[in-house]
Amino acid sequence: MGPQPVKFHGSLADAALAAELADAAGKVLLDLQAKGELEGKELGKEGDRAANAYLIERLRAERPGDGILSEESRDTLERLFKPRVWIIDPLDGTREYGEGRSDWAVHVGLAVDGVAQLGAVALPALGLVLRSDQPAQAAAHAGPPRMLVSRTRPAAEALAVAEKLGCELVPMGSAGAKAMAVVRGEAEIYLHSGGQFEWDNCAPVAVAKAHGLHCSRIDGSPLIYNQKDTYLPDLLICRPEWAELALQGVKQLA
Repeated sequence: MGPQPVKFHGSLADAALAAELADAAGKVLLDLQAKGELEGKELGKEGDRAANAYLIERLRAERPGDGILSEESRDTLERLFKPRVWIIDPLDGTREYGEGRSDWAVHVGLAVDGVAQLGAVALPALGLVLRSDQPAQAAAHAGPPRMLVSRTRPAAEALAVAEKLGCELVPMGSAGAKAMAVVRGEAEIYLHSGGQFEWDNCAPVAVAKAHGLHCSRIDGSPLIYNQKDTYLPDLLICRPEWAELALQGVKQLA
């Protein structure tokens, strides 16, 4: 038997692993896309399967003592008894991927005691991996705030708050792509209330927090992970200077 993987508690080694896995799963997806054998929904379905199989195999080998929660695997609830749980979305934005767009992502996050502690979000079509262990400061935007919304189902709350704050709306695909657009300085606010699950935002939240952004539920309460019910319906990721105004805007809608 060869050497066993060393276990780390939220260390840089974990962050590096998250980035490596997100990048490699993204390459699996790009290679599948490049073959040209599938398209549309069938390409998206096979992409979900292939990326998930890769990530699950690697995580079980590299961190055998940790729990795993994936959108594409059956949840056994064994994770509830583990302090460290990898929360992954092998292909966030399946529709966008199948359509050949660039606004899709791969999420690899690690929650420790319910907190999104570290992670990586790959934007494979753009050749980027955003990491919690490599934070950067985005330049301030001089014009009106830009708010990211779903390109197909903009949430009513987001539209109402955007009107209150005088935001410019920026439609975009996957949750990871939208969150990383704030990290990259392409927008100031991502407010979502249309329903998500833990895998939709664990890794994006870990990366966004590391880059100094505000991350919370839209009522200001913390985002808590590794829950029995994985439904996490809303979130706010924004530059700190817009957090109070955005939260007030939501409160005024009640």
